[in-house]
Amino acid sequence: MNEYIPVLIMFGVAAVIAAAMTGLAELLGPKLSFREKQEPFECGENQINSPHQRFSIRFYLVALLFIVFDIEAVFLFPWAVIFQPLGLFGFAEMVVFIFILATGLVYVWKKGALEWE
Repeated sequence: MNEYIPVLIMFGVAAVIAAAMTGLAELLGPKLSFREKQEPFECGENQINSPHQRFSIRFYLVALLFIVFDIEAVFLFPWAVIFQPLGLFGFAEMVVFIFILATGLVYVWKKGALEWE
């Protein structure tokens, strides 16, 4: 358990710093409140649409595809770092992995999920 003491001290110091910054901002910060300040902030523009509007399913589909191919990149980088010790077996495994992902990409492409209307 002695190995964890520095980690606990670090978490404690981080918590104290975060609490101090939040408290100081609350104490020293401006307290002016007006109608425009209470409205949602959207990239420096006044809100045009309701925040409760429905989004097209395409937004979610693109987000899911991004996550899938982002995870692919996360797996490819460590594999590339230790490529030589893995040898032919490691190469074959990665070819299978990329083939499965490429098949999924072709399927999504053929279904028209990447077309933005």
